[in-house]
Amino acid sequence: MSKAFTVYGSPGYGSTLVEGALELLGLPWISVEAGPNGQPDEQDLLQSLNPLKQTPVVVTPDGQVMTESAAILIWLGDLHAERRLTPAPDAPERAAFLRWMSFIPAQIYPMYLLKDHPDRWVRSAEAGEELRDQAVEQIKRAWRAMEDAVEPSPWILGERMSLLDFYVTVVSRWTPRRVWFAEFCPKLNAVAERVDAMPELEDFWARRFPFTDGWRG
Repeated sequence: MSKAFTVYGSPGYGSTLVEGALELLGLPWISVEAGPNGQPDEQDLLQSLNPLKQTPVVVTPDGQVMTESAAILIWLGDLHAERRLTPAPDAPERAAFLRWMSFIPAQIYPMYLLKDHPDRWVRSAEAGEELRDQAVEQIKRAWRAMEDAVEPSPWILGERMSLLDFYVTVVSRWTPRRVWFAEFCPKLNAVAERVDAMPELEDFWARRFPFTDGWRG
């Protein structure tokens, strides 16, 4: 049995969240290209693991299939508590960590499904454009709400970096992209830039998220 985690996805997509977390934790992993917009055999493979055909999908070394990026990151961080990338269950920062790790996939992440695939929800092109625009506006509103609520010092939870900081860094590279993010969410953007510049992630960014101007349209 392989001792490595297998991550199904594509560069720049949600699988990057898990791949980067595994990189930071020093855990072995391999990537399998299986994007929802890829070749038919890729889509079939993805659907066999996750009927919703969404990434990330992770197969653990003992054969368990996991989906949902925030759940995977929290589980990995807790499983390897010695790396101190998630606050301990009794730590004062734990409540805020869980709040924001849930906030992003609840309030921001789903908007990309609406933005990228409006035809799944409405029939006319005009309605699709309106839905796409409103999804982007909701992403902006959610980021602003988080920006107003946090006071990084220098990381979101205080003096130690956590997987929350990495989560924000990846998702903030998506629409409305970093130019907007830097202007309207300067506190969170400063955190993202610190993560961007971490030497241990330099090769990872080049391999798995080489889009310097952002991603997701």
